[in-house]
Amino acid sequence: MRRRSLRLLAAAAAALSAAALGLAATPSASASASASASPAPASTASDNVVAPAAAAGNQPYASFWYPTTILDWDPATDPDARFNRSRVPLRPRVSDPALKANADARAGEGGIVSLVSFAPTSNNPSQGSLDPRYYAFGHWQYVDKLVFWGGSAGEGLILAPNPTVIDAAHRNGVKVYGTVFFPPTAYGGRIQWVHDFVKKSGTRYPVAEKLAQVAQHYGFDGWFVNQETAGGDAALATELRNTMRYARSLGPVEFMWYDAMTESGSVSWQDALTGANDAFLQEGSQRTSDSMFLDFGWGTSALDSSRTLARSLGRSEYELFAGVDTEANGYDTGVPWSAVFPAGRPHTTSLGLYRPEWTHNSSTSRADSYAREARFWDGANGDPSDTTTTSSWKGLATYVAESSPVTAKPFVTSFDAGQGDFYHSGGVRVSSSGWNNLSLQDVPPTYRWLVRSDGTKLKPSIDFTDAYEGGSALRLTGTLDAVNTVRLYQSRLPVAADTRLSVVLKTPAAGPTHLKAAVAFTDSPTTFTTFDLGSTTSTGWERRTLDLSAYAGRTIAQIGLRTTGTTASYDIRVGQLAVYDGTVDAPSAPTAPTVLGTTDTGAGTRSLRLAWTASSAGDVHHYEVYRRDPDGGRTFLGATPNDSYFVPKLERVGTETSTTLDVEAVSTEFGRSPAASTTVTWSATTSTNLALNRPATASGQCNGTETPAKAVNGSVAGGNGDKWCTLTTAKWLEVDLGASRTLDRFVVKHAAAGGESASWNTRDFTVQVRESTTAPWTTAVTVTGNTAAATTHPVAVTARYVRLAITRPTQTTDPAARVYEFEAWGS
Repeated sequence: MRRRSLRLLAAAAAALSAAALGLAATPSASASASASASPAPASTASDNVVAPAAAAGNQPYASFWYPTTILDWDPATDPDARFNRSRVPLRPRVSDPALKANADARAGEGGIVSLVSFAPTSNNPSQGSLDPRYYAFGHWQYVDKLVFWGGSAGEGLILAPNPTVIDAAHRNGVKVYGTVFFPPTAYGGRIQWVHDFVKKSGTRYPVAEKLAQVAQHYGFDGWFVNQETAGGDAALATELRNTMRYARSLGPVEFMWYDAMTESGSVSWQDALTGANDAFLQEGSQRTSDSMFLDFGWGTSALDSSRTLARSLGRSEYELFAGVDTEANGYDTGVPWSAVFPAGRPHTTSLGLYRPEWTHNSSTSRADSYAREARFWDGANGDPSDTTTTSSWKGLATYVAESSPVTAKPFVTSFDAGQGDFYHSGGVRVSSSGWNNLSLQDVPPTYRWLVRSDGTKLKPSIDFTDAYEGGSALRLTGTLDAVNTVRLYQSRLPVAADTRLSVVLKTPAAGPTHLKAAVAFTDSPTTFTTFDLGSTTSTGWERRTLDLSAYAGRTIAQIGLRTTGTTASYDIRVGQLAVYDGTVDAPSAPTAPTVLGTTDTGAGTRSLRLAWTASSAGDVHHYEVYRRDPDGGRTFLGATPNDSYFVPKLERVGTETSTTLDVEAVSTEFGRSPAASTTVTWSATTSTNLALNRPATASGQCNGTETPAKAVNGSVAGGNGDKWCTLTTAKWLEVDLGASRTLDRFVVKHAAAGGESASWNTRDFTVQVRESTTAPWTTAVTVTGNTAAATTHPVAVTARYVRLAITRPTQTTDPAARVYEFEAWGS
């Protein structure tokens, strides 16, 4: 996609965090897509492969390839493949026009696609991480498709979405696409890559076969294709169309085409559906792609003509997504809204949002991120029914009616946002570590927030200070001086003779809750029937289970809450809402948990890969992994809907010789199975960081504070100055371990580990060792093409002196080497 000027791009890239790294600029002045912020060197695809050996317990990442390397992909031999599978099917959704929040919004017309970069191409963890700061998107009700954005000349052109994003999107009825990106020539693009992509074998298109296989194996829905490399011709453009059509014929895999390459083979953005690009959508009776993303220069005339042409091709105008670039300015972006969503008339086309994660990347805290996301989607007033503002950005709720996946029982939400500073199970804290994992995100409320009151409105919020399940809960606070009705979920839930409505709640002091559960039925969808939740007897979590059998045969259209009475300072938390039939079911236990491998990550810490056989009976929502503690308790290590899980950090307690791990299944009704167990054995010898605070020398330093000692001080959290930096031609850092030591691994923490841009992560380097100052250096580790913030390099060497030698210090042409920590682990 065409970008802003190179100067603006460079400034933005330097300011963004690793998770925000975006797309490379083209020489033109508008918008273009890539995950690298600078030109890539002339090299072969194999030059861009990270060289360090991977131990069996290492972090798995989302898959990425070049057109030639994807041909070698086989899920049976890829050790990361089983960790990248989504197990959550795409949910059906409803959108009742009678229940839309905003009177001006329209249902069943234009939709929204979001192109989101969750992390750099090569650095998307498969199953979440221990970082609680993450783009945990929570407004799925306005989105129809999400593109897992990435791809770069230096990492890989084809990026498959990770399963956490697929799980969350599918749970909300949103389709997910991976990305195929051919960058502009000025930013590393090579037309040979496009030829490799469409290369035939007889009547087959092998890369297309792999695209279909990857999507079906990993469980996502399709691919976004962005071809911006110059040098093509009409024959190549034809073969691109044939490749997409061939892939579509192989099974359920969809394609969205980006308005860049035309039918002549040239790259010429049309900003519309025109005779120059329409064959990429429909060619005669042949459907080429399922939708098209129009570049950002459209206006009223362009979209009107696009609609007319789409209809003449037998296609819906809502399969065209008019692009809006929000990466730089978010809700301060100027948009000709009346062209795409004319007031009082049907939508002209759908809308494409490029990089709406600006709400997270531009924020200063999680609270600020959530406030920005609310402003972006719900409008300036935090009320999707009232989006009046002097700003031209009124919020997407102004135009698009909410959709809801709450269409079948059981429906359970604990208002878990998919991130948190702790983890609770059944109201009990089982981990005090921060985390993110969108696989665990509950369906967010349909309405954020709709409160009706004749007096002071209470304030709903997602509260990260307490939870019943996961890391957050719903909280209502404020002055209660009149009845408040809080609409939460639109739904389509049939009521049977044994249907139950369950509410888990907590009050600051025992006493009246002033709270009622509220449901409306499809025969009168705006009229609520309420159920008093009474008083609490403690300050802990308490459950109320309500019998809905009197309403059997009716269908629940809305679920909400209603408060009554008065109190000057109202404060209540809701930890869970559930609608289910009969009693809460528990699944059978998983079986045969197995540790696939471990990697030592520090003194008494390991990462590990764990797998098991799925429960044979019962509907499983997810599996939880615990370690048994020496004091008889348990500590939560993570969870997944999958049958395998990467544990990022297992800590040895004291001198324990083994740790028992438990895996238990949690049903869709949140009943729990017995645990299945396995054991991790600890060696008698503990590996330590032998470089910590040892004497360090270097080829130079950037200034008086960024000394070699900063790279061995055990810290990356001291700000941008907590590193060794050098601009010397030869760049090296040497550490004297004091005596000859047995080493089992080196760890290097690069620029992004200290909070700087991932474009400054060390790209090419070696680690050398020797026994004495007169002995020659021996190379123990060679790395080329690294993009990660931290790298671990297992070895089996003995040495007193260790040296980090850097041959290419960054992903760009920036000449400075930046190393926050250089660790030598051993005994």
